[in-house]
Amino acid sequence: MILRQFLHTEPVAASYLFGCGGKSAGAVVDPVGHIAPYLKAAEATEMRILYVIDTHLHADHISSGRELAQATGGEYVMFADADADLPFKKVRQGDVLQLGNVEAEILHTPGHTPEHISLVVTDRTRSQEPWFILTGHTLMVGDLGRTELATSAEDGARALFRSAQALKTLPDHLEILPGAFSGSVCGRGLSGKPTSTIGFEKRNNKALGIDDENAFVRAMTADIPPPPPEAARIRAINSGRAAEQA
Repeated sequence: MILRQFLHTEPVAASYLFGCGGKSAGAVVDPVGHIAPYLKAAEATEMRILYVIDTHLHADHISSGRELAQATGGEYVMFADADADLPFKKVRQGDVLQLGNVEAEILHTPGHTPEHISLVVTDRTRSQEPWFILTGHTLMVGDLGRTELATSAEDGARALFRSAQALKTLPDHLEILPGAFSGSVCGRGLSGKPTSTIGFEKRNNKALGIDDENAFVRAMTADIPPPPPEAARIRAINSGRAAEQA
């Protein structure tokens, strides 16, 4: 298994390169900014980038996913029902992306946005059990993602409640690799520690611990912070509906 985490500060976000070192088969998740660091990391680990995956249509930064896919010849991947006017590989719940001895199973985890996905990653050279989950802006360390950037806050919260309940059924030992950490505008009570586990978050993440749907909706729709600057325009760019310089 090869895993590299990229922590960004402008905007605050996390990206990942992971895959099978033995088969030189890798994927990049939620790339931010210049693509050179991902190309350099792939070269250093002798990885071919087969997939470039955006967990959702971002509203806080312009994705470099399509640019990276074009530069590497990898497939650009999003959830099949993503409301986007650009070519991409469409994945759905239960689909598996094969990366040599590593596989990433798609979980549809809507709420932060309707098209949001997470990836449950297994290294079959070590175990048939999954090792970690890339959760984007659905489940982060200390909180869950805000819910009003792509739909109404209440509709997003109800979808996020269902996603949270599904995530809580995963093994407690499963590592969480989120798409953001403290300082991100996509969550409210985020930790500066950029990794956790399902079990720790079940015990200590207040939002994740709410088991009543109506109480969860009230909590998620109270004291909503201001949206990221130009959030609607950035989502339009990431969906292929607006030019980057517009």
